[in-house]
Amino acid sequence: MRKMEEKDLPAVLALENELFPESPWPRSEYLYELNENPFSNLWVEEENGEIIGYIDWWILYEKAQLANIGVAKKAQKKGIGRKLLKKCIAHAEEKGCETLSLEVRVTNDPAIRLYHQFGFIDAAIRKNYYENGEDAILMVLPLGGTYDDDTGN
Repeated sequence: MRKMEEKDLPAVLALENELFPESPWPRSEYLYELNENPFSNLWVEEENGEIIGYIDWWILYEKAQLANIGVAKKAQKKGIGRKLLKKCIAHAEEKGCETLSLEVRVTNDPAIRLYHQFGFIDAAIRKNYYENGEDAILMVLPLGGTYDDDTGN
């Protein structure tokens, strides 16, 4: 696993289109995340030089937000999503975040099961969250938190 670079975008965008054909993130969103968003953390997982998974999370002071995660269909059910999520959680804990939250499609049963296995709880329904009108479940993982803003406080 390594940090995502701009050169990874063609492979990541191909996965986005494979996994989320109804509402993939556009290239411009990834460029913003890579080059302008000071809160973002983008990582990729490779196998034999091929990107098979990616994740983007934000550390927003005492809170963390999982923005996007995807695993190639051919690589699913091999622990890649679990590995990516563990990286995100470990970083949020390292930064002293109190919670990690995410939104997931109400129809994405495999992802919901995975998040429940990690201890995420269903916090709310976000009506018409996705472009196609589908609802999302807001899920939250309590982390405890001892937020350190790097100022010594």
